[in-house]
Amino acid sequence: MNETEDVTPRARAGDADAFRLIFEQHHLFIRKFLYGMTGDHALAEELTQETFMRAYQSLREFRGEAKLSTWLCGIARNVAFVSLRARRYERNEVEFEEHRITDIDARSAPDKQLLDKELQTAIHDALGTLDEDKRLVFTLKVLQGRSYEEIAELTGSSVPKLKTDLHRAKLVMRKLIRPFLESADEV
Repeated sequence: MNETEDVTPRARAGDADAFRLIFEQHHLFIRKFLYGMTGDHALAEELTQETFMRAYQSLREFRGEAKLSTWLCGIARNVAFVSLRARRYERNEVEFEEHRITDIDARSAPDKQLLDKELQTAIHDALGTLDEDKRLVFTLKVLQGRSYEEIAELTGSSVPKLKTDLHRAKLVMRKLIRPFLESADEV
């Protein structure tokens, strides 16, 4: 018995407890999905809340033609795209991001932790250079381990397009991260 199928009609009818169950069943997946798109935990949490607010407001429009998780993922993707576009417009020509400036004192973590943080920053920055389609497929396939079929269902793209986008994303990521990895090997 699939609990989501049982609660969806109740939630569509306005049952807040049923919608709360939907939230509990899907919020972790949606948050991970949004983190993969944004690379920012706080923003992913904020966008998760926005996603579920929009889902609640438009749940009556959900016809069940796709899985509920697919529908939620579509809302999350749209919420993320709007947020990312708005952030691009807000940026100035010269940008100082907090995560690039690190205070290191005598009691700081060992070199390995510092290198791990730098690698995560390099990956985040490299992901930020990808266009939205490539970032999405890279996040879902490589970082979340989803199958091409699942990604196709979530995004509405064909499997061949996803494979092409992933191949191109991997080429860009390798090119951008390779210098970091080579310098880390020297340390």
